[in-house]
Amino acid sequence: MTNFIVKKVAVLGAGVMGAQIAAHCVNAKVPVVLFDLPAKEGAKNGIVLKAIENLKKLSPAPLGNKEDAALIEVANYEDNLDVLAGCDLIIEAIAERMDWKHDLYKKVAPHIGANAIFASNTSGLSIEKLAEGFDAELKSRFCGVHFFNPPRYMHLVELIPTAATKPAILDQLETFLTSVLGKGVVRAKDTPNFIANRVGIFGMLATIHEAEKFGLSVDVVDDLTGAKLGRAKSGTFRTADVVGLDTMGHVIKTMQDNLQDDPFFGVYKTPDVLAKLIEKGALGQKTGAGFYKKVGKDILRLDTATGEYVPGGAKAADIVARILKEKDPVKKFKAMRESTNPQAQFLWAIFRDAFHYIAFHLDSIADNARDVDFAMRWGFGWSVGPFETWQAAGWNTIAQWVKEDIEAGKALTDAPLPAWVFSAPVAEKGVHTPEGSYSVTKNAYVPRSDVAVYERQQFRAPVVGAGGEDPKTAGTTVFEDDSVRLWHSGDEVLVISLKTKMHVIGDGVIKGIQRALAEAEKGFKGIVIWNTDAADGGAFSAGADLQSALPAFMAGGAKAMDPIVKELQDTFMAMKYSNIPVVAAVAGLALGGGCEMALHASKRVASIESYIGLVEVGVGLVPAGGGLKEAAVRAANESKGNDILQFLKTGFTNAATAQVSKSALEAKAMGYLKDDDVIVFNPYELLHVAKVTARSMFDAGYRAPLRRPVTVTGRYGWGTIRGQLVNMRDGGFISAYDYQLGDTIAEIVSGGDIDQGSVVSEQWLLDMERKAFVSLLNNPKTQERIMGMMQNGKPVRN
Repeated sequence: MTNFIVKKVAVLGAGVMGAQIAAHCVNAKVPVVLFDLPAKEGAKNGIVLKAIENLKKLSPAPLGNKEDAALIEVANYEDNLDVLAGCDLIIEAIAERMDWKHDLYKKVAPHIGANAIFASNTSGLSIEKLAEGFDAELKSRFCGVHFFNPPRYMHLVELIPTAATKPAILDQLETFLTSVLGKGVVRAKDTPNFIANRVGIFGMLATIHEAEKFGLSVDVVDDLTGAKLGRAKSGTFRTADVVGLDTMGHVIKTMQDNLQDDPFFGVYKTPDVLAKLIEKGALGQKTGAGFYKKVGKDILRLDTATGEYVPGGAKAADIVARILKEKDPVKKFKAMRESTNPQAQFLWAIFRDAFHYIAFHLDSIADNARDVDFAMRWGFGWSVGPFETWQAAGWNTIAQWVKEDIEAGKALTDAPLPAWVFSAPVAEKGVHTPEGSYSVTKNAYVPRSDVAVYERQQFRAPVVGAGGEDPKTAGTTVFEDDSVRLWHSGDEVLVISLKTKMHVIGDGVIKGIQRALAEAEKGFKGIVIWNTDAADGGAFSAGADLQSALPAFMAGGAKAMDPIVKELQDTFMAMKYSNIPVVAAVAGLALGGGCEMALHASKRVASIESYIGLVEVGVGLVPAGGGLKEAAVRAANESKGNDILQFLKTGFTNAATAQVSKSALEAKAMGYLKDDDVIVFNPYELLHVAKVTARSMFDAGYRAPLRRPVTVTGRYGWGTIRGQLVNMRDGGFISAYDYQLGDTIAEIVSGGDIDQGSVVSEQWLLDMERKAFVSLLNNPKTQERIMGMMQNGKPVRN
């Protein structure tokens, strides 16, 4: 085993991408120095300092914790080039000008360490041309590393070698990007705009062309090409506005300048509507107008015929929406192609154009079909890649339809589909098979990468048609019902996977946890709570299942909820005091009861994208699964003899204001994760790290914590917090009912109307939680909030 440890990263260029790449390095605890030109006025590092300050304002937030912005080291090319010698990875991220990049490379090359990797974050310039002028040694350590914006959230990084790049360098960089920064790496060929932007921008241009042809407005196109297709909900034109129309223009220009021999070259013409918007300075979201314009609270759309902004909001025709809801891709595509509705014809046309394009260019832009699919899924937010879509809809049928359209002059070019589309082995098996994905250059199926880092992913990103283990059925099932599956992979760790919608916690989940605790004691080293959709943005748990508890409430009133809540509390306490370590593998939403489930685990292993909080006040309730009890316990433990109230304020405020962390790093600052809890950057590694953690705890002789009494602030703490609540209510910051809920939370976390410094049991606090919860259920205002949430999915403020 050879370790490649990146001790420090340098990012050259403090523009939008450079600053955000630096921010994500800091998120991952990688020391980073951010360079830019010396400022002409004021502080010499003013450009970098301004960029770092701007990171705190960006949304979505590039930093997991805004305070970490101070950890980015600042530098300029005049005074600090010597710092580069201590950097293991140097990423250039300046503007897309070949001449500017070459000028910078001449400046920095003499200062780059002998073993450092040098990489350009270009979005489409030739890596081979960028490397011209390097000596052979530096050329062997140079490659393209293309992050997608925003780099914290977009999973894709394209890795593009030159002919001279050492294979070991690429493996090292892929390992760092995958495990440390949490990225999905696709190796691309050195062709203009690489894979994702090449296919994605072509797709946008083809969509604009076909929308014009079928007379569809921008809002209808976005409704058709967004979530209904399993793509980014912003669709086509809204996505262009977010990316920036000038940025899109640059990417199109790269295609115009370098792809004159491409039979699709005519499509690369900048659409007139786009050219006019750029000319006017209407560059999308950053200028307040593009294909859309916000006027007050209204979002207006561009009327492409007149150039004026008009009211938007038009949706797909009902008949087309029904076609798109069809689960069987074969039936869906048949209906789309045969429909006479212009919207359906438009959809078939954009799919046909995409299939035509990726088939024609596969051999030149990517090693295999899987890389194209991953690039589009991870870089453009598609739920299914274009080759996967084609194969699922019937490879040979779709190929024949595309061929017919080309011959009938309906396609964007008359270039025929390549012969491999209709030949063995693809005509028999498709492009994705269990043995691998089709490579045109090798005329063979290429297996997945065997770089060692992927051993950390028990379930790698799936590919439609490629088979592979399904996490929903993998391993040995110990128990399964509609709520949970308990299973293992023969590795001494019992996994609990929740099956409920949003993984809400009802009676079935509670019984499943109880069963898991009993099973684990018989012969497992640990329990991991992990859900099969953790890497796909699924929730850890959205909390208690109010819907399933409704019949008990309707039949027996609020009192009937008491034993249900008691069983939840007892189950979570059994987790906390289990002698078999329980590790919560948290990813996505962990709200209310989901947060409390994580709090009562022996340890938490959390994806960076974990959004954790006690949000019960939104439905007029207070946390009753031990969340407030844990706030009191942790405050008492952290105070170490000092005034407990100072340590209690964070826990109280979090619950009373229903604050949710915007990252796992922020969850640590809020106290929902402990300092020794583990944060994982690649969601595909979450299960592996959680299992390793559970086993290592057991092997180190884990014992459950002893039950200790809790020192509380009593009426002193309650009264102090109440005073602040009164000011907030009287100042109009919170409603009278928010005040009542806040006061109830203050009472519980303080231990109630008892003396300051009193010592109580955890059960005392749990009983207070439960009593308050049941009492609030009888309140009409709480019932209003619950019904509002169940009907509209939004909190009611009353």
